[in-house]
Amino acid sequence: MRFSPTALAGACLIHLETRVDERGLFARAFCAQEFATHGLEISFVQANISTNTHAGTVRGMHFQRAPHAEVKLVRCVKGAIYDVIVDMRESSDTYLRWFGVELSEDNCVMLYVPKGCAHGYQALTDGATAFYMVSAYYAPQAEGGLRFDDPSLAIQWPRAVSETSERDTQWQLLPR
Repeated sequence: MRFSPTALAGACLIHLETRVDERGLFARAFCAQEFATHGLEISFVQANISTNTHAGTVRGMHFQRAPHAEVKLVRCVKGAIYDVIVDMRESSDTYLRWFGVELSEDNCVMLYVPKGCAHGYQALTDGATAFYMVSAYYAPQAEGGLRFDDPSLAIQWPRAVSETSERDTQWQLLPR
């Protein structure tokens, strides 16, 4: 695995080193020793999978408030997504900045989302499937969110948003 920082403090891209032969592809997607060497979380308690019927669908922007804040490790295992994180840590130099990256089954890149960041993504292909591990158990009372279309964030989604959940349209806009 190759780790590269992003423009947001503590977030990084993890490039899988693939081995391809006549049987197909092999890649190590997680190694606690390598993650620890880079100062990253090594304890994940839950794994989630999310499939999207139509390209253009947006899920997010979600986060868990302390003490239930979570690290996420996100990979697209089918199709392609545009994955976005927003730094919600008031003490961070990158507070309220966002970062987006295309993750696909072909590019073998994962996104490490640190605690205190909101996370969401847009399906770029029909049937896009995201698999992600989280470091804390889901706590509904700690759930928070940002509007995917909040003008204060001005996230530039690569496609027109075709679908989202009713809940994700109801989050409060950030104060201007």
